[in-house]
Amino acid sequence: MREAQFLQRNADKWKQFETETAMKTDVDKLAAYFIDISDDLSYAKTFFPDSNTTKYLNGLATQLHQKIYQNKKEKKGRLIWFWQFELPVLFKQYHRQFLYAFLFFIVFCLVGAISAKYDDNFIRLILGDAYVNMTNENIDKGNPFGIYQGASQISMFFQIAYNNIQVAFVTYMLGVFVSVGSVWMLMRNALMLGSFQYFFIAKGLGVKFITVVFLHGTLEIWSIIIAGAAGMILGNSILFPKTYSRKLSCLKGGKDGLKIVVGLVPFFLVAAFIESFITRYANMPLICSLLILLSSAGIIIWYFIVYPILLNKKIDSALAEPDLNHHSINLNAWLNKKLNSEK
Repeated sequence: MREAQFLQRNADKWKQFETETAMKTDVDKLAAYFIDISDDLSYAKTFFPDSNTTKYLNGLATQLHQKIYQNKKEKKGRLIWFWQFELPVLFKQYHRQFLYAFLFFIVFCLVGAISAKYDDNFIRLILGDAYVNMTNENIDKGNPFGIYQGASQISMFFQIAYNNIQVAFVTYMLGVFVSVGSVWMLMRNALMLGSFQYFFIAKGLGVKFITVVFLHGTLEIWSIIIAGAAGMILGNSILFPKTYSRKLSCLKGGKDGLKIVVGLVPFFLVAAFIESFITRYANMPLICSLLILLSSAGIIIWYFIVYPILLNKKIDSALAEPDLNHHSINLNAWLNKKLNSEK
């Protein structure tokens, strides 16, 4: 059977499955859909392995599995499953949005740095006179990062964590304005970072800025970027509903974006801890700073990029197993076993 015939024969069925996956549907019915889709996926992988049809069916099968698991009554291991499987699967699905958000942030960061270089008033406009004056005073005293030593560690931790988590959720929710609000928040934060960094570069403290501010900034800035991507996911679901109705598309995009933002909370907490308890020691040995920086960057690259790709490949392999139909009663346990079999 040619791919066009295969699509024509099954398109209406897949669209029905896709629609009901986004709604509250009986778990037994979803399990039957999952088996049906898995059969179609196996056929597509055999005869059209690199086609968009195969990619589409793989995504639909993954969504069905997630929906089945969410409808299960038992909640044992739910949090572990969320961070170990559910979030990384979402990350892989939205890597393109992650890339766009990252590129937006880098571009606006460069704009902030260039603007600060050619306009002395730009830094004060973005950061405020009080902040700039205080930083200048600290630099004159030989303690350029004294701002991180002003408050008690505990109060600083809670204040920073609360503020950053709040900013992340606002960035996500502003995506409802067809992504423009989230991009605006990315621009705002990027301009602040770019102008702030150039301010220290102009003072001959560029390297010191990286080894001090990016101790916590690596996780914090990346998390803000991903929050912007979550807002773009919400906004794009309104603009581009694809095969869903606009209402169902918005519901799906909103849920996916919200899950991603919730998943950022531990990263904000770790960043706040580093900023409150470690960044204040600006004169720590360089090797310690580099260790924290590289560890943070490694965690980001692994958890948000590499691991989701590897996990997606394992899911593809698991869904193609011929014994799938024999395990439909305890689908989650079967797939969980398959995903962990290579560990």
